Amino acid sequence: MDSDKVVRAMARWWQTVSQEDTDVTSHNPMLYDPLQDGVVKTSKTRQYLAALIICLGAVAAGTALAWTSPVLPQISVNVNASTAVNVAPLTGNETNFTLSNVTTAATPTSQPIDGRLQLTVGQQSWISSLLAIGAFLGALPTGYIADAIGRRYTALAMDVPFILAWLSISFANSAGWLYFGRFLIGIATGSFCVVAPMYISEIAETSIRGTLGTLFQLLLTVGILFVYIMGSLVSWTTLSMMCLVVPIVLFAGMLMLPETPVYLLKKGRRADAALSLKWLWGKYCDSRSAIQVIQNDLDQANADASILDLFSNRGARNGLIISMMLMFFQQFSGINAVIFYTQSIFESAGSSLSASVSSIIVGVVQVIMTLTSSLLIDRAGRKILLLFSSTVMTICLAILGAYFDMKESGKDVSHIGWLPLLCMVLFIITFSVGYGPIPWLMMGELFMPDVKATAVSLTVMVNWLCVFVVTKCFGVMINDWGSDMTFWFFACCMALATVYVALALVETKGKTSSQIQTWLSGR
Repeated sequence: MDSDKVVRAMARWWQTVSQEDTDVTSHNPMLYDPLQDGVVKTSKTRQYLAALIICLGAVAAGTALAWTSPVLPQISVNVNASTAVNVAPLTGNETNFTLSNVTTAATPTSQPIDGRLQLTVGQQSWISSLLAIGAFLGALPTGYIADAIGRRYTALAMDVPFILAWLSISFANSAGWLYFGRFLIGIATGSFCVVAPMYISEIAETSIRGTLGTLFQLLLTVGILFVYIMGSLVSWTTLSMMCLVVPIVLFAGMLMLPETPVYLLKKGRRADAALSLKWLWGKYCDSRSAIQVIQNDLDQANADASILDLFSNRGARNGLIISMMLMFFQQFSGINAVIFYTQSIFESAGSSLSASVSSIIVGVVQVIMTLTSSLLIDRAGRKILLLFSSTVMTICLAILGAYFDMKESGKDVSHIGWLPLLCMVLFIITFSVGYGPIPWLMMGELFMPDVKATAVSLTVMVNWLCVFVVTKCFGVMINDWGSDMTFWFFACCMALATVYVALALVETKGKTSSQIQTWLSGR
């Protein structure tokens, strides 16, 4: 260890001892550690509760992502023909839409007709895209805000745009108010993609860090499924008001949660950090030992790290590369292509289900399998699930490409209509088990506290940039390359993901933060 780091660690230790001697809160009975009584144990109940509450932000994000699917057809313009807009943001934070039967015989307006909004195709495109733009812009400052005022207060502050956005959307009487609401909701979505994984990674015990880390993706799919179900039953204004309930409950829940021990200790508030641990881990936990482990991690880090340290420090740089690459592979997994063809694949298998029912079925599969992933993640491990996920997705995408190649070349594929349906189901299952939740989980555990806020913000920005690129390029790929080449392109991306994970990743299951940093630093 460098002499400067030794001096800093000793100075921090002396400051901590002095603080505990003079701070009356340090003598709070809640800080009693009953080591001598032999009853030390931790409780996981409140860790799950805290993770579930902050992941209500993921539910809110999921409702925002899926909202366009049932709503846009209700507020689209009908001019001599039907304008069908099928928006299928089914997988975490992908937003894609396809326009069919569009006519430009007249120039409609967005003003209400008989009390109903009437949006043009261009306006619908903006409503779909503004969320991704807002999420990209909302991600970067969230990291700095979280370091300045804390993870808890950041979540409370960034929940306000969610509430304002749904109010704006619910009472919108023009496209402008919808634009405003969708942009605000994008900012809130991007912010919670940063702060929720940070909060969870800093409150969780090592033994359940993986399970809690997958809750973000799980509850996001729950939010999406909720909108698909309710959107088929109620009007779009009623649906929007129902979505407003989620951020209101989130705000109330965050008021009762503590700040993370890592943030409090980073600010020198050792007694408050111990109280936070007692609340989260139970009154019989060994808070002194846990606090010391966190303090050791902080001592190894540079308390005043800047964005340049992400690139100059080998461990931080490698963690950033891995985190960004996993997000890239998540978005270029081909999930958009599969969801785009959901209805066509169901029809090929002889199904007469409507588009809404097909979407609900796919949403149910996602929720169930993401839940399965949360149960497996701390048993099977991150790396093995990622390898399993990308390998099966590669095979499924290659088969789907071959199927559509035969179909578009005029060959009779009626006798194998079940094959693309099987591939689609397997693809969604394996995506939900691996590349759906795990990149979010690993993003929270690959960085030291000094650079975590900035690194997570940059990673989320890359994720949303990939969302935007895939969304904008997908239609061009379908038109210029054809369905077969598009599926094969995504199959190649997943094959590359398999090789990358096999060579670049080690298993982080059960490893402490310092052990992960030792691997990333090549020591």
